[in-house]
Amino acid sequence: MSNYNVNNSTVESIISWIKNKMIAIPEIQRPFVWDASKVRDLMDSLYKNYPVGYIITWQNPDTKLKDGSISMGKKILIDGQQRITALTAAITGEEVVDSNYKKKKIRIAFNPIEEKFEVTNPAILKNSRWIPDIANVFAPDFDSFSFINDYCNRNTDITPNDMNKVLQKLMQIKYSSIGMIELSHNLDIETVTEIFIRINSAGVVLSQADFAMSKITVNELYEGPIIRKTIDYFCHMIKNPSDYSHIENNDGEFASTESFQKIKWVKDYHVSIYEPSYSDLLRVAFTYKFLRGKIANLVSLLSGRDFETREYKEEIVESSFRSLKEGVLEFINETNFKRFVMIVKSAGIITPKLIRSKNALNFAYTLFLLLREKNIDGSEINRIVRKWLVLSVLTERYSGSPETMFEFDIRRFNLADTPDKYLNSVEAGELSDAYWNNILVTNLDTSVTSSPYFNLFIMAQIYDKDHAFLSKSITVSNLIEERGDVHHIFPKKYLQKNGINNRGKYNQIANYVYTEQIVNLAIKDKAPSEYMEMVKKQTSGEKNVIGEITHPAELEYNMEMNCVPQSLFNLDHSNYEEFLIERRQLMANKIRKFYEKL
Repeated sequence: MSNYNVNNSTVESIISWIKNKMIAIPEIQRPFVWDASKVRDLMDSLYKNYPVGYIITWQNPDTKLKDGSISMGKKILIDGQQRITALTAAITGEEVVDSNYKKKKIRIAFNPIEEKFEVTNPAILKNSRWIPDIANVFAPDFDSFSFINDYCNRNTDITPNDMNKVLQKLMQIKYSSIGMIELSHNLDIETVTEIFIRINSAGVVLSQADFAMSKITVNELYEGPIIRKTIDYFCHMIKNPSDYSHIENNDGEFASTESFQKIKWVKDYHVSIYEPSYSDLLRVAFTYKFLRGKIANLVSLLSGRDFETREYKEEIVESSFRSLKEGVLEFINETNFKRFVMIVKSAGIITPKLIRSKNALNFAYTLFLLLREKNIDGSEINRIVRKWLVLSVLTERYSGSPETMFEFDIRRFNLADTPDKYLNSVEAGELSDAYWNNILVTNLDTSVTSSPYFNLFIMAQIYDKDHAFLSKSITVSNLIEERGDVHHIFPKKYLQKNGINNRGKYNQIANYVYTEQIVNLAIKDKAPSEYMEMVKKQTSGEKNVIGEITHPAELEYNMEMNCVPQSLFNLDHSNYEEFLIERRQLMANKIRKFYEKL
């Protein structure tokens, strides 16, 4: 049996099927990402009878209902949504939802004399040669006879006969042929998932999360569209709280649901440390409720797959949707989300720049939700989640594809007598003395300032409320919050004029420290031994030249908290390599103490 059938249909038929809900467009409530010029080009291709690609649909697998009958689900449009939305918008005049969740019309104009399409603009509206909106031509009550006469009276350089020919050609667009690839409903989920992921849509490879969201959307029986919108709108508002009113005004049906009430709090939330995408939310909710890591398994479960018998059962569909909804609601719960972000901040992560691994955050939130469900003491949850988050960053545990490790870890946390037992076993295996004394020190040998290891050092400084280098009152946290920058302990220009011109060498992270701008300007391009001697004199009663430190104990403590070796008083460019080695060890020691205090 063939895996697919290839047929042709017309634009008019496809639009009719969409209106009659014979084909479900999973992305219909998500923003329309094409710009108007792409809609214009699509209409031009159809007018010229050029091929515009295929749309691909797949019907849900047959599922056994409780009464023994077979359910045939809707066809899912897995590729071609943007083209169909563009056609519907241009030909019927229906509004689309833009990236800010505002509804807008896409008006495509047509010049019959030049047989040219354009996006409607103010100049076109004033020009009698243009039909400002082709949707009017496709309207059921369109009177072509009157229209031709009126147009030709205003534009004498085209005859009614020629105008009629052009108009008929334009109206033929709705009978244009579009190819349809229909995937067999007998295909198993894994095969369809693979097909789905391999499809390119507007240059972006679709993911398993996209496919899962499609599966969620088309199941109206178990509130799939509500679940989908809850995920989409929450993730949009967490980044753009001001778009709340657009969503409320443009989707009144969803705005009246209990789910919308549960995400309203986001409109007043302006913390950017954790801004999950729909893929992140889906992964966390799924891993938390199903103790699985592979999103492909979620697609199978939402389709009703029994992994043992390889059959598709309605009761599995029902229970899977119920569990997923519970997971989504726990994720978007105001108390849960805000408390998790506070845990993240308590680990020294006060800006998203300090944690590049979204996967580490995702698993930390998954763990938080699981431990809450297990009624673990609140303070214990805070400690375990905080340590696990930092451990994940330290070991780059979820770098690359995280699915297997997500499932491995969540199941072991679930089965452990106490969360501490699993945490301690991983610490014993991953964070030995060899790690702290050798591996971490080696990892600090880099010039990449976005390195997770440099970020860990900064997190440790924030956690310890450290002052900036050679500062008495300004903290590292203050500088980060004010978008301050790191500066060189061995000034870059000083190293360059002494023959160290390799960017990867003078920009070593062990040569970086958070410093006030005024301190950095005072240091200029001096050798460390020179500017540190100036600071030393300040502590003996001389006039302040660099920073505010005026006491020897203050200076010693400041250097200690910034992991700057006391040997700096005597160092010049010839000692630079020795300095880097010594400071990396000090930084590694600080990160270790930070982790152990969490």
